[in-house]
Amino acid sequence: MIQSEPRRGIVLLGLGPGDASLLTRQAWQHLSSIPDVHLRTRMHPAADGLPRGLAIHSFDDFYETGETFEGVYARIIERVLELGRRPEGVTYAVPGHPFVAEATGPEIARRAREEGISLRVIEGVSFLEPVCSALGIDPFPRLALADALELGSLHTPNFPPDTPALVAQIYSRQVASELKLTLNAVYPDEHRVRLVHGAGTPQELVEDLALYEIDRSEHTGLLTALYLPPLAEATSLEGFQEIVAHLRAPDGCPWDREQTFQTLGPMLLEETYEALEALDQDDMDGLREEIGDILMVVTLLSQIGSEEGVFTMAEILQGIHRKIVNRHPHVFGDVTVDGASGVLRNWEKLKAEERAQKGAEKEKGILDGVSKALPALTRAQEYQSRAARVGFDWPDIEGVKEKLLEEWREVARARTPEELEKELGDLLFSAVNLTRWYKIDAETALRKANQRFYRRFRHIEREAVKQGRGLGDLSMDEMEALWQEAKHSAD
Repeated sequence: MIQSEPRRGIVLLGLGPGDASLLTRQAWQHLSSIPDVHLRTRMHPAADGLPRGLAIHSFDDFYETGETFEGVYARIIERVLELGRRPEGVTYAVPGHPFVAEATGPEIARRAREEGISLRVIEGVSFLEPVCSALGIDPFPRLALADALELGSLHTPNFPPDTPALVAQIYSRQVASELKLTLNAVYPDEHRVRLVHGAGTPQELVEDLALYEIDRSEHTGLLTALYLPPLAEATSLEGFQEIVAHLRAPDGCPWDREQTFQTLGPMLLEETYEALEALDQDDMDGLREEIGDILMVVTLLSQIGSEEGVFTMAEILQGIHRKIVNRHPHVFGDVTVDGASGVLRNWEKLKAEERAQKGAEKEKGILDGVSKALPALTRAQEYQSRAARVGFDWPDIEGVKEKLLEEWREVARARTPEELEKELGDLLFSAVNLTRWYKIDAETALRKANQRFYRRFRHIEREAVKQGRGLGDLSMDEMEALWQEAKHSAD
């Protein structure tokens, strides 16, 4: 005869992944010694095989009346804690293990310890063991675990794509559909995956299918999980950081080991301009490669920062994450803005507040944050844009055009080299402002003009060579004719 155990506080008990045959011996003995048990849900295979005479209560009615899972779980937690405060305590049983893919167990345990409520945990076989058995895989060394509900609410997966992943709690085809949309941000439609249904039960089923098909399965239910094989190697930021760290290691590359913050500065600028050139040429293959080169320099800089104890990649990511969230209260908070112009005005206000919090000098203004290392055209346009955000701007484009003509007249009146330099500078500054009003980037416009000049002049050079003549042998009219020929053929 099993002796009755004293009931006080809270007992968290795992029901295992399948029917009652998978209950642990300890769990069976405990359930056989108590008069009643509270199940998170009765919709679990073990519920119908519990010891005879055991009164079963469940929180299924919470699911029926709750609007969100978070709200349901919060109500369950409060109710279990309330029951645990009684002299007779409570046994609260959940599917699988109380601390594996279980939202209520860890929080109940934390709150119970805070309140001094007696707590006992009775282990259960989690969903992981039968799922891994069904798939024939070992979760070590780096299987990622994810929750379908959380993933479905994101815009991109929150685990490295070169790591295999197991996504649990795909309760319905709707959840599967939302999950698919998130995964599609990284994984192609045809990526082969495996759906596991009812692992650890007689109805266990594994489906091999393409990612785009996961919301079409007729077998999806409470015990469905998704196994997501990794993409090809070298597809994660973490993996790339390891490559760069290896290059900097004693057994790495002598050239990479010699690099410093200072030597990488010009390289970062060069790679950025190469990316801009690919953008100008609408060369997407080239752009992908150039972005990779920029990432290489950025990762090298972060690795050097880590080695010198200045900063780490994690700190870099956390810093920009916080900055983006703080500067987008209209996205991540409850601030309302009026279009893109309202966003920019609020952006300047937030940056001013950040400067004040950092103890920045009070005399610094909104233009002080513009890097002096920027090309002159880019810096001029950024100055103008920032001033415009706070209302320092022409009311319409006609004023901008008139200002440009005014500056040209002042150039014509200039008499000394010093005056000419000043007035030509003002003329260029006004021309930049005109491009801003037309929503055109001045640096890009001039860069493309340079490219057109290069193509046309090279055409003149090549035609001169074909004729067996030098450029100096061509008349201005001949060069103009070739220029126009190049202009109409290439532009």
